[in-house]
Amino acid sequence: MHGEYKVPGGKLVVVDLEVAEGRIAGFRLAGDFFLEPDTALDAIDRAVNGLPVESDAATIAATIKRGLPDDAVLLGFSPEAIAVAIRRSLSKATDWRDYDWQIIHDGPVSPNLHLALDQVLTEEVGAGRRGPTLRFWEWDQPAVVIGSFQSLKNEVDLDNASTYGFAVVRRISGGGAMFMDAQSIVTYSLYAPGELVQGMSFADSYAYLDEWVITALKSLGIDAFYQPLNDITSAKGKIGGAAQKRLGNGALLHHATMSYDMDGDKMVQVLRIGREKMSDKGTTSAAKRVDPLRSQTGLPRAEIIERLKQTFTGLYGATEGHVTEAELETAEQLVTSKFATAEWLRRVP
Repeated sequence: MHGEYKVPGGKLVVVDLEVAEGRIAGFRLAGDFFLEPDTALDAIDRAVNGLPVESDAATIAATIKRGLPDDAVLLGFSPEAIAVAIRRSLSKATDWRDYDWQIIHDGPVSPNLHLALDQVLTEEVGAGRRGPTLRFWEWDQPAVVIGSFQSLKNEVDLDNASTYGFAVVRRISGGGAMFMDAQSIVTYSLYAPGELVQGMSFADSYAYLDEWVITALKSLGIDAFYQPLNDITSAKGKIGGAAQKRLGNGALLHHATMSYDMDGDKMVQVLRIGREKMSDKGTTSAAKRVDPLRSQTGLPRAEIIERLKQTFTGLYGATEGHVTEAELETAEQLVTSKFATAEWLRRVP
């Protein structure tokens, strides 16, 4: 069995192993990481060999740590990263390049239709009717998108939202509210088989699925990095955040929103951002929480999106695609039956 795991911001970890009588055998670790002393590599191999195949990632990592020499130095990877690669090998996880990706960047639609498309396209991937897809959003009206489990009244000042013309909608994934002024953010959705993140924890999968974004932002001169659990940030401030939803059919929805040119003063009038939230982000001013992409690149929004597309295609390969008429029709029906209903919006009052 063979498994690979690219540590977000780090090095590639590669494992090869066999299974004999329910235990790991013939284990070999490789990669482009740095490890001292040389004998630590054999120590890791010895520690892993003989482990039961049902060992979880925490158990594997702990066993590796106990087997390492006291003076061992691991650079660009960790025992936890090795454990992820092992679990991915045992669970026969796939890699980005195992798929033929499509990139969709169609014209603007309503916020609720975007949310419905997220559900429909994820379901289509899970059913095998669509291949893995990256979709960029376009919209021409402002909206607040709250997380599946957020309280409507606690998160949004509905009077101010109405005053500023913001639609308020609810998505199927968890996480926090998205302040989406028209043409002021960059939002994308990934629809992928669950096998792509097989063997990873939820926390690991967030950084793994957005590593290509970090690469793209760095190519634009932004000192970008991923801050657990789900923030894309930089030395100058937070850029955006991600959210996930895993469907029963095995498919995965992962989407993220990054600020391009946000009106922070308007945001704090529409969103109710409490002291606990600001404390979590290490700031006393909610209006300054998000640092726009425009201020760090000086580029038009369209050029930033184009760089994201180019980076994704260069790393994983992709062709241009579009939402099909059947998918669009299904999504429009879902807007009427679910996303535009008061029952869905106020499911958590």
